[in-house]
Amino acid sequence: MTLEKAFEELEMIIEKMNARDISLDDSFALYTEGTKLLKYCNEQLDTVEKKMLVLSEEGELHEF
Repeated sequence: MTLEKAFEELEMIIEKMNARDISLDDSFALYTEGTKLLKYCNEQLDTVEKKMLVLSEEGELHEF
């Protein structure tokens, strides 16, 4: 799953959770799914952040 797709799914979950007629069970299921997606997104963003560290010619790490 791409990061973009995960964000799209999170947006859909938020929309569904904002519905007035959603049951408590459905809300909990969506919340659980959303937390899993958030964890995935955080892990992916951490990976990207690490890749953005650039090794200079002197062997020092610099943020990109």
